Amino acid sequence: MQYFPSAIEISDFRWTNFANCVLNIFLTYTAIMLNIMTIYAIRKTSTLSKTLRTLLLSLAVSDVGVGLFVQPFYSSLQVNWVQQSNPNCKTFTAFMIINITFSVASFMGVVAVSVDRFLAVHLHLRYQEFVTHKRVVAAILSNWLLGLFVSLMILWAPFSAQNLILSAAGVICFLLTAMINIKIYLVTRRHKVHMRSLQIQPRERIDEMGDFARQLKSAVSVFYIYIVFLLCYVPFYVCVAYIKIHGSSTTLKKCYLLSVTLVFLNSSLNPVIYCWKMKHIRQALMDSLKSISWNRN
Repeated sequence: MQYFPSAIEISDFRWTNFANCVLNIFLTYTAIMLNIMTIYAIRKTSTLSKTLRTLLLSLAVSDVGVGLFVQPFYSSLQVNWVQQSNPNCKTFTAFMIINITFSVASFMGVVAVSVDRFLAVHLHLRYQEFVTHKRVVAAILSNWLLGLFVSLMILWAPFSAQNLILSAAGVICFLLTAMINIKIYLVTRRHKVHMRSLQIQPRERIDEMGDFARQLKSAVSVFYIYIVFLLCYVPFYVCVAYIKIHGSSTTLKKCYLLSVTLVFLNSSLNPVIYCWKMKHIRQALMDSLKSISWNRN
């Protein structure tokens, strides 16, 4: 119970757990509804490349899973703590398995989308040859299997070992994604300079610039997803690191519980970013909402 309240501390967490429970109930609704609407819009958006569409669908499905399974379970734990009772080991183990499976899938989904957009900008004309739909599907399946494997580790490995693996993998993925986004920025600058220096006909230049602009725009959209991802996940990893180094306390445990909710918030914010920064998804969503309103009338 290094991160969660012990039986003695439960009374000190009453209001923290109550506020956390209310917030999670609200975020459960937003994560489910927004991501279901986004899945429908992504499927209707034919202008997105098949590979990017598949990656975004996988990410949205994992975010639906967070809202549908993880957050209600977490809210039930909060209710138990508000009622000043601790969940038994089986309940806690079941929560950790479900939580880690979907959270890792969502986490790795953001990493996969960032890698995909980097390859799209970096490889440019060779992107479709290198990044095939089969390879993307294989990467997605690997992400889900990884999440399931790490979550099931709790059945045979100490929680501390599982937590160490998750923390190490998280730091590596953070650094990898940061490097990818920096490289996207550098590639973008280099391409802009290159395109200005090319001595080609205006029509050819417009066509190539238009294709590059589309790839660049999708890469920038994914960059916003990464920024939100950082804002939601960094506090959690800071809390874990601080507790590991300095030991746990009531205040740190409260911060940890709130940081877990902040991680779940990411599943509600991702679809907002899709609709805000990706024009075709936003348009598909608006069209579907209009058709629903017309049918009602």
